[in-house]
Amino acid sequence: MGAQLRVYKRRIRSVTATKKITKAMEMIAASRIVKAQRQVAASTPYASELTRAVTAVATGSNTKHALTTEVENPVRAAVLLVTSDRGLAGGYSSNAIKAADKLTERLRSEGKDVVTYIIGRKGVAYYGFRERPVAESWTGFTDSPTYADAKKVAGPLIDAVQLDTAEGGVDELHIVFTEFVSMMTQSPVEKRLLPLSLEATDEDEEAGKGKILPLFEFEPSAEDVLDALLPRYVESRIYNALLQSAASEHAARRRAMKSATDNAGELIKSLSRLANAARQAEITQEISEIVGGSSALADANAGSD
Repeated sequence: MGAQLRVYKRRIRSVTATKKITKAMEMIAASRIVKAQRQVAASTPYASELTRAVTAVATGSNTKHALTTEVENPVRAAVLLVTSDRGLAGGYSSNAIKAADKLTERLRSEGKDVVTYIIGRKGVAYYGFRERPVAESWTGFTDSPTYADAKKVAGPLIDAVQLDTAEGGVDELHIVFTEFVSMMTQSPVEKRLLPLSLEATDEDEEAGKGKILPLFEFEPSAEDVLDALLPRYVESRIYNALLQSAASEHAARRRAMKSATDNAGELIKSLSRLANAARQAEITQEISEIVGGSSALADANAGSD
């Protein structure tokens, strides 16, 4: 019994130490979510207005541009997958990878070759373990991205879009990331960045009723304006996706660490009950041995009399 009690106590100490670590990680993630939410709220209006400006330029001119013109028979598409650099975030990275796999299957069923770009060590490790080809990857900034990181990622993607498919370029650019909905909900989404869809949604049409659409004059030309807006548009969209993913990662990690902390607390309670039962059994056994020894001694003394 004594050996079993020591085992229980050792496990309780181990689980208690683990609980302290998970609790600290939960608090750190909770503190970072607020900053990430502010960054998302600050970047979203800029990305939305820039997209609206690009749409206005495209609809106000007849210029064919890689930003807005769809290829009749696209043969190659690029997919940018955003995952995390660190683990302990529940199903955050795996859900994004599953969404990217579904998108890849759909694009291939349409007869398109898929070129994969990855952000985050989890995605790089996943594709590397399965020996899947990756055009380019970036790591080290998923939990706290900056605009410079987004610009670094956007560079090769813009070059691929502007390059002819015969020379290794792509006709479409898609991105898969995790959208931050709330502290409890983070949803993996896939969006096509290029070519930009110019179809207005029902909400936009409803909001635009009764309004006079502006007229634009382009200087020096609409094509030059689109050339200037192309990198800004891609960079802003990737930056917003990185911020959304960072907020989602922190929220997923906080939720995972809270669950781990709660489970550790329940395990400690269970082990404590087992340790108490083992201790009571040990005490009972000692008392029984003392009583048995005393009875034997009393019987021996009575026999000698």
